[in-house]
Amino acid sequence: MYYVYILISVQTAHTYIGSSANPDQRLIAHNAGRGGWTKQHRPWVRIHLEEYPDRQTAEKRERYLKSGWGRKWLKKNGIIE
Repeated sequence: MYYVYILISVQTAHTYIGSSANPDQRLIAHNAGRGGWTKQHRPWVRIHLEEYPDRQTAEKRERYLKSGWGRKWLKKNGIIE
């Protein structure tokens, strides 16, 4: 299984969208500073999680959510402001 997750920075309110086979470990890595952009905006909390059967499907959904239409969908469904 693969997952698409959305994080929000407690400090700066920035959002981050990513995908991983192990989203719990990935959140720990983001909060530990093992990531480029996310290191600057720690700490992070997960606000949304979706499950997919394979990596390709999860990455396709991740790309959509990062697009303008995806952001619009996230706002419409109350996931982000």
